[in-house]
Formats: sequence, structure tokens, C-alpha cells
Amino acid sequence: MQELERHKAFELASPFPYVLVVTQDKRDRPNIMGLSWWTFTSWDPLMIGISVGLKKYTHECLENHNEFVICFPSEGQKKDAWLCGTKSGRDIDKFQETDFRPAHSTVVKPPIIEGSTVAYECKITKHVVTGDHTLFIGNVVAIHGNPDKLNHLYSIHYTKLISIGSGGEIKMDL
Repeated sequence: MQELERHKAFELASPFPYVLVVTQDKRDRPNIMGLSWWTFTSWDPLMIGISVGLKKYTHECLENHNEFVICFPSEGQKKDAWLCGTKSGRDIDKFQETDFRPAHSTVVKPPIIEGSTVAYECKITKHVVTGDHTLFIGNVVAIHGNPDKLNHLYSIHYTKLISIGSGGEIKMDL
């Protein structure tokens, strides 16, 4: 083993499951952010944590509304999922700029993205500032799935997305 700089370590540790976090801004306009920094934090009750940069538009949205939906984009959503991770919702309406279509959530206000593999509706119960990010911890209040969408996206080296199925099959060229 040798010491590594952080970018090389991230590269070696990838792929990371890539998700889309849907929030609402202070005008109740939905926003979508691509994110790899998420984790389950509790089994009972089921809770998910997302780490969002302090200066990000999504951070501002989460401060205005204590709810989010975390969607696992399916294989065919790669192009639009990548846009949501590289453009700011301050500048564009990502539902207008992509082929994503909102579907009504059952408990929270932010919508679900149609065609996602899995979507978790979450209500924030706690947040912790961790350096230049805040870890928002959400209680899962509803879960939705699409059993015919087995492959979802993973980030490779924070430079591209690949598809991996629930059975482990990998598709590099999407």
C-alpha cells in the first residue's frame, strides 16, 4: 500500500451509485441534482443521508423545504442524469431541459422522476455541517420502484456514468 492523493483514491474506489435528488426551491419549483455522496444511515427507522455542498443550489432548496426524493436513475436516463450533475438549478429548470417527467410523490412535495429504478421519499430529521458540506438525514416515508428497470447508473471516477444491473451485469457504452 502507498499513500494516495484524494482524487486517485476516489478513482480507485469507484464506481459509486449515482442518484438524483429532487428538491423544491423557495418558489416551490422542483430541482434535480446528480449525487454520489449518499448512504443509508439507519435500518429501523429507514433513513438516508445525503451530503450536499454548502454553496450548492440544492443546499439552499433543502434549507427552504425539509424534504427530498432520492431517485436511482435507470439505464436509459444517462444523458439527462449527467446534465443534472453538471448544471446548476439556479441557471436552468432541469425538468424543462431534460426528458425527465415528474410524477406525484405520495407524502412529500418534491416529485419523483418517472422511469427511475427506485425512489425514496424523505423528510429531513437532522442535518450536520461537515466542513464544506452538510449531511442531511432523512426519514424514508415512502418507497416506489420499477421492477422492469433493473439497471441503474454508477459514477466512474466522477467523469462518466455506467449501468450496472441488480445481478451485477455491467454495460459500459450507454
